[in-house]
Amino acid sequence: MTQSGHIMHRAQVSHTDQVTLGILIILASVAALALGDATIKLISADFSLWQIFALRSAFAIPCIILLAILAKRRLRPTAPGWVSLRALLLVTGWIAYYGALPWLDLGTAAVAVYTNPIFTALITAAVLNERVTPIQWLGIVIGFIGVAIILRPTDAQFSWSLLGPITGALLYSLAMILTRSKCQSEDYVSLAFTLHIAFIVTGAIGLVLTTFLTLPSDVTSQIPFLTTGWAAMAATDWALMAGLGLLGMAFTLGVARAYQIAPPHIIATFDYGYVGFALLWGVVFFSEYPNARGILGMGLVITAGLMVALGARRYQSPLQHSAGG
Repeated sequence: MTQSGHIMHRAQVSHTDQVTLGILIILASVAALALGDATIKLISADFSLWQIFALRSAFAIPCIILLAILAKRRLRPTAPGWVSLRALLLVTGWIAYYGALPWLDLGTAAVAVYTNPIFTALITAAVLNERVTPIQWLGIVIGFIGVAIILRPTDAQFSWSLLGPITGALLYSLAMILTRSKCQSEDYVSLAFTLHIAFIVTGAIGLVLTTFLTLPSDVTSQIPFLTTGWAAMAATDWALMAGLGLLGMAFTLGVARAYQIAPPHIIATFDYGYVGFALLWGVVFFSEYPNARGILGMGLVITAGLMVALGARRYQSPLQHSAGG
């Protein structure tokens, strides 16, 4: 093999390792996220979103600091403006998603929020000029059809609450593209640390506002998850918040790293794994079983994900991969 052949081979192996690693990381991350979201839905009648935000991240931050010390990772971002904007997009997106969660089945909410790979592929093609191949475009269309079948936008059962997770999907996509384009050189531990700081600040502001602002009783009764303040907690509740903190840390570390080391449209495809985990926890915690329509839609979404991932591997060259990863 010639020297240039060796270089091409090493570039191909290196990139394949990064893409595979990115896929494994995002799958583990969304598994942790789905379990955490199911838990949040389960306790949404007892605690406000702001209390959960603040306490979850209060437990996550010491763990992240310990990880940074042991692994000698960087906590301070090199581009604080871009990193802060990324955190703002993510926190706002999660407020939109979690705010609607008490009124939606977990599986339905998951499919609505996971319109984000469609947004990611489209914005990536338009803004970053990363190639989206014909088979990937077909996968995007099929995925959109699958999502539409599940959401039934023209059906009488369509709920305006679905706009929450769809808004969250758009903001999540923008944040992940920002991760790829402006925060790729940032330490992923720094990205996770900054995000949890943003969650604590947001939670604290929410708790202060809900404590000192007097809202009409009809508003607080309709959306207590967003309009109530601090609730008393037992020892088991503190342990639950600590568990949410660990799951939140696992997700924020994993998703930051995955989108750094592999193209966004590939990682966004395997982000769909969240839907499967959400359906599983929906059955376990809430006895929410998907119907035939939901199963058909999920099948189309999974097919679309495989088409997008395999299309990227088939059509991009090793040097394109190396430059992108």
